[in-house]
Amino acid sequence: MRLMRRDVLSLVAALALIPPAQAWGQSIWPSTNELFRKVEAQQQLVDSINTRLGKLETSTQQNQQLLDLLQEVETLKSEVAKLRGQAEVQLHQLDTLGKRQNDLYIDLDQRITDLGKAGKPAEATEAVPAAAASQPAAASGTPKPDAASGPAAAPKPDPAAESRAYEAALNLFRDANYAGAIASFRGFLKAYPDGELASNAQYWIGYSYYALKDYKSALAHQQKLVAMYPTSSKVPDSLLNIATSQIALDNLVDARKTLEELVARYPDTNAATLAARRLSALK
Repeated sequence: MRLMRRDVLSLVAALALIPPAQAWGQSIWPSTNELFRKVEAQQQLVDSINTRLGKLETSTQQNQQLLDLLQEVETLKSEVAKLRGQAEVQLHQLDTLGKRQNDLYIDLDQRITDLGKAGKPAEATEAVPAAAASQPAAASGTPKPDAASGPAAAPKPDPAAESRAYEAALNLFRDANYAGAIASFRGFLKAYPDGELASNAQYWIGYSYYALKDYKSALAHQQKLVAMYPTSSKVPDSLLNIATSQIALDNLVDARKTLEELVARYPDTNAATLAARRLSALK
């Protein structure tokens, strides 16, 4: 009996040492609330990270678009560079063709001049005997006619000097000294206004103005050639240069008329061939 009482007292003492349920619950809840707060904080951190990732993805897409645009710009720059190169090549070709055309005109002009020189000596040698035969033999006692009794004949220009002056002016044109060529050809026309090369000199004056891009002056001087030397072999080339100047001045109506006139009047010339091509290009 005494033993049971002791056991009961021991049990009561042990139960007294166990905290009540309310106290136990209060000791557990603080740690649970802290855990929830940590979970919520982690969730907020995850949400923040997701937001930042979304922004990064959007930024990356935008950057990719910018990169694509930059690549397109670089491609366009490359194409523009190629086009510029092609344009420079074409301009060089046009410049070369223009120089070749000038050389061609100069060569043709030189050949015509040389042919004219080659024909003069033969004509002169044939004319001298004929003139001598037509004059009766003068008696030894017959006085010579006084030079003062009749009108004095105008001195004929020296063909060699005329040719040298013309060549000097033409060389200035060959050297692209167009202003000097104009002055030299004008001096030539003053010295030899009725020379056989006068129409040629007038043509090169007009063409020099065209080379200087003074299209109005070029037009005026070529029209002067056509008016003053209508039978000159330079008229077809002069008409072609007139039409070219009219095109440069945006006077397409008169340019077509000039080209049509050139083709109709001088169909077998090189100038007419070029005129026909330009007519087809204007239509």
